[in-house]
Amino acid sequence: MKGCVYLVGAGCGGPELLTRRGAGLLRVCDAVVYDDLIGEGLLALAPPEAQRLYMGKRAGRHSAAQEDICAALIALAGEGKRVVRLKGGDPFVFGRGGEELLALRAAGIPCEEVPGISSAISIPALAGIPVTHRGVSQSVHIITGHTAGTPDGLPGYFDALARLPGTLVFLMGLGRLEEIARRLMAAGMDGSTPAAVVSGGNAPVPAAVRGTLAGLPRRVQAAGVQPPAVIVVGGVAALDLSPALPLTGVRVGLTGTAPLRQKLRLELEALGAGVFDALKIQAEDLPLDFDLDRLRAGGCWAVFTSGGGTDSFFRRLDEKGMDLRALHSCKFAAIGPATAARLRAHGIRADLCPTEYTSQGLGEALLQRGEPGEDMFLFRSRQGSPVLPKLLAGHFHVEDIPLYEVRPGPAGGRDQLERADYLAFASAGGVERFLETYGAVPEGVVPVCIGPVTARALEEASGRPYLIAPSISAAGIVQAIQAAHLDL
Repeated sequence: MKGCVYLVGAGCGGPELLTRRGAGLLRVCDAVVYDDLIGEGLLALAPPEAQRLYMGKRAGRHSAAQEDICAALIALAGEGKRVVRLKGGDPFVFGRGGEELLALRAAGIPCEEVPGISSAISIPALAGIPVTHRGVSQSVHIITGHTAGTPDGLPGYFDALARLPGTLVFLMGLGRLEEIARRLMAAGMDGSTPAAVVSGGNAPVPAAVRGTLAGLPRRVQAAGVQPPAVIVVGGVAALDLSPALPLTGVRVGLTGTAPLRQKLRLELEALGAGVFDALKIQAEDLPLDFDLDRLRAGGCWAVFTSGGGTDSFFRRLDEKGMDLRALHSCKFAAIGPATAARLRAHGIRADLCPTEYTSQGLGEALLQRGEPGEDMFLFRSRQGSPVLPKLLAGHFHVEDIPLYEVRPGPAGGRDQLERADYLAFASAGGVERFLETYGAVPEGVVPVCIGPVTARALEEASGRPYLIAPSISAAGIVQAIQAAHLDL
């Protein structure tokens, strides 16, 4: 049985800028073939078991020929899979979506194009530049800055472009900006015409540079703008209708596991901040050296110190063919509200959640609630704090059961880090791995620690001043950043 292929426009941001149709298709796909600069949050919408195939293309480092991409789509669909071809912006706006659709139809593969928000509109808008504006521009013209149809790779109709009254938007033209500006002026366009270059939040270094057509290439070079970027020429480039939100213009680097980074991303972006992944912490399940049947006996505590550990525990329970009935005699402890919420998601209400959301606070609460000699099973990371088992030892029978370990993933790059205003840390281990990767927190970047344990680790390792979140949560980190920014 043949499968089908959906060419889904991913827009120019995270999942919130994806259409509901596109998100729905991602959630039920068997395979996703994705372009360059597709964010982690978008790929996370696909089922964990879905095949993920990177076939991005970017000027200067093509990883796949167009023919190979089409062949891969046809092959996957030929295996009976529902395939989402995830393309940045809109597939039909210089995205070669038409070529892929024609190839699929020629192969007899059922297919559909799902529109996305084009970078020609969205990237200028994110910088506060409307491509049309009453009294300034009544039309917009989208032009490729890189074409195979001319000897020099540039459009051959600059004379016509220079006479157009509306807004000119060039895509894929950053490397030819100086030549584009020269050609437009040679064709009669005034060098004082407002112009701008904008790279969006998915670019290696997001930027927005405004100027005149004559002076823009020099400004862009000085700013170190990197592709991909959009060139805007016309009166609208002088407008600044950028968001006026509490954290507009603030750049925050994120560390930690994917769920935490996603929470931070959503809350910070809602307040206008720009965010990037400075260090990804990946949790990997470990072989379980513990007989879960021991939980049936009762008279024991199952203690959880993270949402990731909670999810890992219930995966193991399911793999063993057990369900909540096996846990009816257990008591459950969670280090804080976020971990307690993960327990509730699995059908368990925590019997204990301390008022101080630290290993110290959890240990002291267990000393008050537990009966001497009870079994305390600590389900957590291999790198968990030694504070908790030390507190409990001598009062209870303690077993420290590592469910997973955390490892640093790909980092976001030093260029973005140097431009950051704040850097969020959610664990002492995250601090350690960040310093192993980068050596130090750059001067001028303010670390924000989720709690006192994390802050202590940063202070001991680097001696840097820092902020501490008022509550040990993603929301607490956001509150600390917002309060600090308002004080500036």
